[in-house]
Amino acid sequence: MNKNKTQRDPQAVSFDQARDELFSHILRCGVIDALPEHQKDWFDDTMLYLADRYENLSEAQLSQLRVLGERFSKPVQRKAETVETGAA
Repeated sequence: MNKNKTQRDPQAVSFDQARDELFSHILRCGVIDALPEHQKDWFDDTMLYLADRYENLSEAQLSQLRVLGERFSKPVQRKAETVETGAA
C-alpha cells in the first residue's frame, strides 16, 4: 500500500480538528442562544485560544474557521410564507 495516499496533510488535519473543536465549544457554551455582542466577544476569545492551540494554521485558515463558526452559531431561518389576504 502506498503510504502517500493514506497520509493527509498535517495542516488539513489540524484545520479539521480545530473546526470540530470549535463546533463542540459552540454547542457546549450556549453560543447559539447568546446575544450578538456576547457572541462576538466569545468568538474573539475562542479564536485566540484556537490560534495558540493550533499554531500551524494560517491567518486565512483561522479566519475561515471563524466564518464557519459564526454561520454554525446562527439559528436556522425559515423563509416566511407570504399569504395574500382577500381584504376588500
